[in-house]
Amino acid sequence: MKFQFLWFLAGLCVMLFIGWIVFPYALYERREQPLQFSHKVHTETAGMSCDNCHAFKEDGRFTGIPALSKCMECHTDVIGTSPHERTLVDEYVKQNREIPWLVYARQPQNAYFSHASHVKLAGLNCDRCHGPHGTSDSLRTYARNRISGYSRDIWGNSISGIKTASWDGMKMDDCADCHNQHNVPNTCLKCHK
Repeated sequence: MKFQFLWFLAGLCVMLFIGWIVFPYALYERREQPLQFSHKVHTETAGMSCDNCHAFKEDGRFTGIPALSKCMECHTDVIGTSPHERTLVDEYVKQNREIPWLVYARQPQNAYFSHASHVKLAGLNCDRCHGPHGTSDSLRTYARNRISGYSRDIWGNSISGIKTASWDGMKMDDCADCHNQHNVPNTCLKCHK
């Protein structure tokens, strides 16, 4: 009886290890962005803010990742000594080729999210949901779910659902909790259209 319990305990430990440690590594493929980008250089050195590149259109929709034309407002030629800026100019600007960024926060097709209502009306700062990108000197590795095709950022970094920061995965429950805390209507059709 004692050996059966030990075998059970050993099997349980192995399965927990596989489920919590090995499975997430197998589930997510890691990719590097096509180009490194320093938000820190743009915000601290150049004095830009998030909305200089990530702005709202006239109808209130969010532009998301800026088009190459936005980069070209400053980068028609290499300004500094960064090899990444040289790559930007040589491979994208001079060839008039859009940068195929991997989007960390792309929402599932069944979800609608209005940045305008959260930023303009509710007054939320970008880092509340997206983290301290403005101080990052490089882009982190993009982790793509092999099954759904979405970024790991959508579902969170921990398979347990335990968050280390407010921007660690924005799940539906996180949105509902925030809406409840601020007495904002939480009807399904607000987000699911």
